[in-house]
Amino acid sequence: MDHSERLDIEARIAGVLKTIYDPEIPVNIYDLGLIYNIEIDDDQVAHITMTLTAPNCPMVEQLVEEVKYKVAGIKGIRDCDLKLTFNPPWDKSMLSDEAKLELGLM
Repeated sequence: MDHSERLDIEARIAGVLKTIYDPEIPVNIYDLGLIYNIEIDDDQVAHITMTLTAPNCPMVEQLVEEVKYKVAGIKGIRDCDLKLTFNPPWDKSMLSDEAKLELGLM
């Protein structure tokens, strides 16, 4: 997979992640800043590191499954390896400008 193909797939992944919403805040997980890292390896596996707005989020299982399912369904991706982390902990400074506008924080 060449560099431009990898960038194209990463853009598609970002697009899909923008369709997944945090259960507590009416903003998608990408613009919330919950996605810390996206990498695609040579075996077409998307490795995603993400966090949650709160470590005790009751919807964690559903959210993780939705991310894995939707990302694995992207053309050019064979599987999705998702790692949850709480380091660094999420805070409002990680919101995109779009999310800040949506939440009335700008």
